[in-house]
Amino acid sequence: MSAPEGTQSGVGGLLTRAAATWPDHPAVRETGTGRSLTFREVEATVQAQARRLADAGVGPGDRVALRLPTSVDFVVGFFGAVRAGAVVVPMSPQAPDPELARLLDHSGAKVVIQREADTPPPAGVSVVTPETDPDGVVEFVDAGGSGEDVAVISYTSGTTGPPRGVMLSHRALLANLEQLGNVDGVLTHDDRVLITIPLFHVYGLGPGLLQATSVGATAILSERFEAQRTLEDCAEHGVTTITGVPTMYGEFAALGAEELSRGLATVRRMTSGAAPLHPKVLGALREATGLEIYEGYGLTECAPVVTSTLVTGYPKPGSVGRPLPGVELRLVDSDGTDQTVPLDPDDVDDVFEAEGETGLVSIRGANLFSGYWPDGDHGPDDEGWFRTGDVGYLDTDGDLHLVDRANDLIIVNGFNVFPNEVESVIAQLPEVAEAAVVGVVDERSGEAVKAFVVPVAGASLSEQQVVDQCAAHLAGYKVPHAVEFAESLPHSATGKLRRVRLR
Repeated sequence: MSAPEGTQSGVGGLLTRAAATWPDHPAVRETGTGRSLTFREVEATVQAQARRLADAGVGPGDRVALRLPTSVDFVVGFFGAVRAGAVVVPMSPQAPDPELARLLDHSGAKVVIQREADTPPPAGVSVVTPETDPDGVVEFVDAGGSGEDVAVISYTSGTTGPPRGVMLSHRALLANLEQLGNVDGVLTHDDRVLITIPLFHVYGLGPGLLQATSVGATAILSERFEAQRTLEDCAEHGVTTITGVPTMYGEFAALGAEELSRGLATVRRMTSGAAPLHPKVLGALREATGLEIYEGYGLTECAPVVTSTLVTGYPKPGSVGRPLPGVELRLVDSDGTDQTVPLDPDDVDDVFEAEGETGLVSIRGANLFSGYWPDGDHGPDDEGWFRTGDVGYLDTDGDLHLVDRANDLIIVNGFNVFPNEVESVIAQLPEVAEAAVVGVVDERSGEAVKAFVVPVAGASLSEQQVVDQCAAHLAGYKVPHAVEFAESLPHSATGKLRRVRLR
């Protein structure tokens, strides 16, 4: 059955074309369960899922919450909802009941796709279970949107405030796939890509699932990351590319070189995003396996990828690379005016000291969102630019280096302190596994620096050692006034540090 023109030009068309082009090619495989579907089988199951949603009263423009882990069920639920014409609202299956209720209420979703064993949703919201075994051929008239129709409302992690629903159109999601596709060697039809990051996050959804579908690659889906088990999965399924986050690679780096080489023997490329990757991790994996990790930068509002070291073709510690083809990037002052961006100074510390050398990252491209749900507020300006809250600078090669979030800035006696700079100095101590810095109220200076430190297992580390390390490398006002040791630090589902909880 040929698909209507609507789906061919929308996100749903990715699966339609893949099923027509590579019907018998493996589309998705689950580690652990061994469940595997070809593109033809995914297409048939998605048709049945869309029919089930339509029977539940879902029509074009209705919001459907998707509360499933990284799994075949998520893939079927997502494309089934799109095919029914719905706006998909991905949610964490681990979200506590009060958070789930708030997001359902805010999005206006009246239907949630989830497994039967999951916690029942609030009153007034009906449950549709994931389709697993369609009975015969299901004929369903595709109601999928396209163009400026909203395909996904993706809620941000809320690291600096209440979560906001980012409206991502079919245009935005497809534009980012095209931008990624214009970078050499990102993903090919013959790849088997490991996706163990959450599919409910736009990083797992876009550069993970949708990109794999667009080229007919096989998505190896793992519900949770466990370093040793994941290495075994990579070897078992012949994984060729890994879409990951720094916490994953940090745990890989802690394993032995022989174990890593064996598990990653078929891997040709690894990418990292969502948070900064420490150069020590990059170097450790390179030394153990000979493999590079390519870092990128993105935001939910950009669907999501903005820059990558894949654009230049080589990793650069501390840099997130250059904009993808079709993405424009500039640095601006807080009032939106262009920032004069200097060349990379000899002393990187000068970047944090000299005013005017950093700016807010501003982005323009077809991959930008349509504003925040429900009114479309605070989207790109009249000229198409979206000003982020990220502070960065460009080096002599034109590569972007992120300094920090503007909202994380600490002001001590009128002097700016970027937490990332202090954290990088603390992380140089071999006894430190992870460090985070926040500003705390101080009667004399307005704010003071406080550090949270996770020591390496079995290491002996004192508060004075941390303070001395900072004093030896930083100006006095940047030195932490307090150091607190912790067993772990709070992170989002994709490994992004959640400073608001530390504050």
